[in-house]
Amino acid sequence: MNKYIKMMTAGVMLTGMLTLAACSSGGGGESSPSPSATASPSVPPSAAASLVPATSAASPAASDAAASGSPGGSAAPSAAASPAPGGGMGQNTAAQLKELLELAKQGKAPDIPFAAHTGLIDDVKQAWGEPDKEEGAGKGIYATYSAKHAVIGFNKGSLIFDVRSSAADLQQLTLEQIEDTLGKPNDVKTSGNDSIYIYNAGAQYQLKFVIPKSTGKVDHISVFSEQDSINNMAG
Repeated sequence: MNKYIKMMTAGVMLTGMLTLAACSSGGGGESSPSPSATASPSVPPSAAASLVPATSAASPAASDAAASGSPGGSAAPSAAASPAPGGGMGQNTAAQLKELLELAKQGKAPDIPFAAHTGLIDDVKQAWGEPDKEEGAGKGIYATYSAKHAVIGFNKGSLIFDVRSSAADLQQLTLEQIEDTLGKPNDVKTSGNDSIYIYNAGAQYQLKFVIPKSTGKVDHISVFSEQDSINNMAG
């Protein structure tokens, strides 16, 4: 009897415990918020507006790129970046003509180390060898060195009085370029179809530009010492 009562009591206690457990799990749904409610907190409209990404127009990086002309910009290159085409005589030509006049004041022509009034034809022959040809012309004798683009005039006393050059760069010069830099010539002479434009180069020398009418460009220049063209030793 007592054993039966104990079994009944144990059964009642087990049933009560199960009922209490069921009430605890089933009636507490509101105390456990759903995952969606936790993950999606309420956001005020003003705060939501500040989270919208800025547009490219307001981006400092985009503004800097446009200001600096980086690739992708639509700004056209500055006109100053493209040099304007030059006209007339270049600076190199002007400098060349000024150098010619300065050399002429020393009795010299470009790339010819021998000077009129002070040099001797013997010095030329010692340095350059015998000329391609040697012939009398005008008041003296002229030695031609074709490979040097040079003709050296000397008198019977062997003193050089004329240094001529027909270098290729000289043959590009025109009268207009010459006058633009050196001004009007001191004298103009003609010899056959050639016009000779003469500039004084100090008291001792003349710088001559010989220009054929057929080309309108310099054929050769001459650095001339007139006083030495008259040979006092001539018989």
